[in-house]
Formats: sequence, C-alpha cells, structure tokens
Amino acid sequence: MPLVPADSSRTADDVRGASAGALPRSIVVLLGIAGVVATGVGIKAASGIVAPAVLALVLTIAVLPVGRWARSHRWPGWLATLAALVAAYLILLVMVVGLVVCLIKFADLLPAYAAETKDLTKDVEDGLAQVGLSTSATSDALSKVDLSKLAGLVGDLISGVLGALGNLFFLVTLMFFFVVAVPGFAPRVAALRGTKPGLTAALGKFVRGSQTYLLMTALFGAIVGVLDAGALWLLGVPLPLVWGFFSFLTNFIPNIGFVIGVIPPAFLALLDGGWEAMLWVIVAYSLLNVTIQTFIQPRIVGNSVGLSAEITFISLVVWTFLLGALGALLAVPMTLLLRAIFIDADDRASWVAPLIDAQVEDEKPVVVDEEPGG
Repeated sequence: MPLVPADSSRTADDVRGASAGALPRSIVVLLGIAGVVATGVGIKAASGIVAPAVLALVLTIAVLPVGRWARSHRWPGWLATLAALVAAYLILLVMVVGLVVCLIKFADLLPAYAAETKDLTKDVEDGLAQVGLSTSATSDALSKVDLSKLAGLVGDLISGVLGALGNLFFLVTLMFFFVVAVPGFAPRVAALRGTKPGLTAALGKFVRGSQTYLLMTALFGAIVGVLDAGALWLLGVPLPLVWGFFSFLTNFIPNIGFVIGVIPPAFLALLDGGWEAMLWVIVAYSLLNVTIQTFIQPRIVGNSVGLSAEITFISLVVWTFLLGALGALLAVPMTLLLRAIFIDADDRASWVAPLIDAQVEDEKPVVVDEEPGG
C-alpha cells in the first residue's frame, strides 16, 4: 500500500476548494464595473455636498504648512490655528472674488463694442457670400448677434460660478472645523498607523502630493499670468492685468485651462482690433501657455504627484461630469485621494500604479550566472 503524505491530500483539497469558491474573472470585472458606476451615481447625486467638502479638505491641506511653521516658531496653538484659518479663507476669497471680477469686467466691456460687432458681422456675411456660403439662414443668424445678450450670458455664468460653490456658509463652516481639527489629528494618525500602516502611508502620500500639486500649479500659474499680461499689454488688448490674473486662475484647471483663459482676451482683441489682433493674441498665448502648460508644467507636476498626462485629462472629464464646475478644479486632488485609498493602501492593487504613473522606470532584466559546465 503506497504511502501518501498527509499534507499532500490537504493541499489538493485546498486547491479544489479554492477553485470551487473563486468567482470567474468576468464576474469579478462586472462586479467591479457595477461598483464604480454605483459610486459615480452616488457622488453625482450628492455633488452639492461632496464638492464643497472636498474643496474644504484641499484648502485645509494647502494651509497645513502655515500652521506647522507657526508652531515651529513657538506660536501659541490657538494663534497658529487662527493663522492657518485666515490663510485658507484668503485663498478662497481671492479665487471667488478674482474670478467674479474678471467676468464682470468682461461683461461691462462688451456693450461698448456694439458698433464694431455690426461691422464684424457684416464682414463675416460678405466673406461667406464671396465663397458662396451665404444663405438667408446665416444672414438671419448674423443679424441677431447682440453683445447685450452675450453680456447676459456672462452674467448667468457668474451666477453659475457662485452656485457651483454651493452654500458658502456650509463651505466656510467646513473649513473652520477642518482647520481647527488639524492639531488633534496627530494621536489619531498614530493610532491608525499602528493598525493600518499601509493606509496611513498612502494618506500621507496623498497630503504631500496635493500640497506639491497646489504649490507647483500656483507657481506656474503666476509665471503664465505675468507673461500673458505683458503680451496683452504689448498688443494693446484692454485690461491686460485682468486677463493675466484670469490665466492664473484657469491654470488650476488641468489640460484645458489655457483654452478657457484665452477666450475673453481673444474676443476683445477681435472687437477692438479685428481678426489680425485676435490672431496675434492666440499666437502669443499658444507660444507662452502651450510651452509652459503642455511641455514643462505637466512633466514637473506629473512627476511630483505621480499621475500621467492622460490620466489627468481623464480625471478632468470624469470629475467635471460628476461634480460640475468645481470638479474641474478638484480633478487632480480627487484622483490622488482615490489612488491613496484604493491603490497605494492595498498591495493587491499595486499592479495598477505603473498604468497611471507619470514615469515608470524600466526594470533591468535579472542575469543569472550559470556555473561552468552546467
């Protein structure tokens, strides 16, 4: 009677049990897709709460160095917290007021170009007639072009911007509680590190990545804003400082911020100086913004936060769809947060990281030395 090792029978049973209990890969994939869709539907339904909450969290993370610097210089705890809170409120105030002022200035300038608009529409109609594209429908549409209506649309956009922030009282209150709670998080993080060290490390990476992203984006936005304002001043476009600041704000929208930032000055250049002036504005913005925002900034920012350019663009589309206008500003921080929770904190999902990283080092093949005569 042959002897069978006791552990070999258990191993076979374990393998058969695992095979019988494991779900097919197709079912696992379908369940994962269903979970993602359900989560997206829930986020979109609660976007009025989720977007302000994430914005408050991001602004709190942005001002963490302020409180840390104040405590390192032996400021009282309450004063360090107050300094961080004031810094967070100032950032929010500059963003909201600055964007609204830029749009108001644009709306105020439009009615002054009513005569130029009529001449421009006539030139367009004549050009279409010369190439045989003029029809009664196009003529009727061009005759209805009215800058006062466009100013009204800009006014609606201003209302939409304010509405996208949700309840300002809710946002301001959240920021207060988040910033005030920061000093008390040290023992909580220490306790979490003892039970979930991987999750703690991933969340720490998220905080550092968000701070780096905000700092680098603000730095490059300031550079782009100054260069754009100088170019617009040389080209004689009205309100160059306003549009330079507008470029700074739109730089926080990844990938398409340049396109949004060039629309108001290019349109004003068209009304003020004609097609040639608008073309020069577009060329100047393309040379400055595309060089910095497309070739330089993504390499530095992407490498620092660990997201590739294509993932950043997909994040912009997805979070704008789910959270509205604020989703465009929060696209990168939201993606970093999800990465920290679902990828960096779970070793089983580490295979996803090379697919979304900005830069992946090639692994050198392992060379095994064979013994002579082997």
